[in-house]
Amino acid sequence: MSLYQRLAPKQLEKAALPVEKAPPVDPHRELKQRVKKRLVEELGQKDAQEDEVVKKIEELLRQEGAPPLELPRLSALLRAEVLGYGPLQPRLDDPTISEIMVNGAKRIYIEKNGRLQKAPVVEDDQQVLHVIERIVAPLGRRIDESSPMVDARLPDGSRVNAIIPPLALDGPSLTIRKFAKDPYTIEDLIRFGTLTREMAEVLRAAVGARLNVLVSGSTGSGKTTTLNVLSSFIPPEERIVTIEDAAELQLQQEHVVRLETRPANLEGRGEITIRQLVRNALRMRPDRIVVGEVRGAETLDMLQAMNTGHDGSLTTVHANSPRDALSRLETMVLMAGMDLPLRAIREQIAAAIDLIVHQQRLRDGSRRIMYVTEVQGMEGDVIILQDVFQFTQEGMEGQKVKGTFRTTGIRPKFSDQVAAAGYILPAELFGGAGWMNP
Repeated sequence: MSLYQRLAPKQLEKAALPVEKAPPVDPHRELKQRVKKRLVEELGQKDAQEDEVVKKIEELLRQEGAPPLELPRLSALLRAEVLGYGPLQPRLDDPTISEIMVNGAKRIYIEKNGRLQKAPVVEDDQQVLHVIERIVAPLGRRIDESSPMVDARLPDGSRVNAIIPPLALDGPSLTIRKFAKDPYTIEDLIRFGTLTREMAEVLRAAVGARLNVLVSGSTGSGKTTTLNVLSSFIPPEERIVTIEDAAELQLQQEHVVRLETRPANLEGRGEITIRQLVRNALRMRPDRIVVGEVRGAETLDMLQAMNTGHDGSLTTVHANSPRDALSRLETMVLMAGMDLPLRAIREQIAAAIDLIVHQQRLRDGSRRIMYVTEVQGMEGDVIILQDVFQFTQEGMEGQKVKGTFRTTGIRPKFSDQVAAAGYILPAELFGGAGWMNP
């Protein structure tokens, strides 16, 4: 037996995900199915109100001989299936769960307290499809073989992506990114260790002084949460226009106009893209433009907006580092179809972006702002970047990543702009390299 054969089983056993405790087998499954069938027969053609449906469920349970002591539990389960999101409803109600991933009925995973674990399976793929239908139908979206992918959101703002066969080979796939009912504040991020109080004060000053900020990071790194927190620093008297594929931002200011893209209809018409919304936003007299994420040709329009008087704009981009974020912006500008020389694109980027906040999800599930990086301009054909803060990983302490935030000790060029806007930052913050506790 090879060394690999001897070690592999142990490694796989060690790497196995924890499993959420499965509920006991429901002895009343057939009873519930009878009640659901009768409910459809008696209320299926009516536009019944929620109260009427709840009363009917309880009435049918009694008629079908449900045990009196089990009546409240069975009624709650049926309400979740008929009016809510079925077996996913308890996980949607659990504030410690941040993401739900359904890879077909027999493989369900959740992210709980920052860590992935398996969850009990549901009855069959038809049940998953029913949940997807309940999510997309109120939004006027549809999902079927002719349109097997959809982006949507729940009433609480949680982001949903669904994809069904024939594109999903192992059954309907559903991914739900949950958001806190009460939006996180900067104090929450400091408490989570995402950044330090010193970093928070610099970012507050940067947004208040109308610097253009790009939040970069990988999928699930917390970019949207950080963007939401940064947007809270925008003064309440300013007019903000937000542009998103699926509305997720939860701005607390009163003067906000929220715009959302629209997919094409069955005839392939009527699509409204982020690029079209960015162009339209320029005619809406915005003080700030906040784009949930740039991922294509709209990047050129966003950069031009930043360079033509719309300072203080915010957006996010998928990237692995601050330098990679700029490379992605270059690529996406080229997607606009404009025959621009690379140097001209870089000059646009260097002039538009003032600050890059790069975030990462670490091995223990925690999120950290790894870099706060200033864009200092061009030198030859290269965009000059200078880190202001960075997080250094030092290893693991048990299951937790050990590391420290560090200030590089270099006074950023935007300090004068921030001071002119009335934001006073302590001189010692940039006086010399030093370490800060999260």
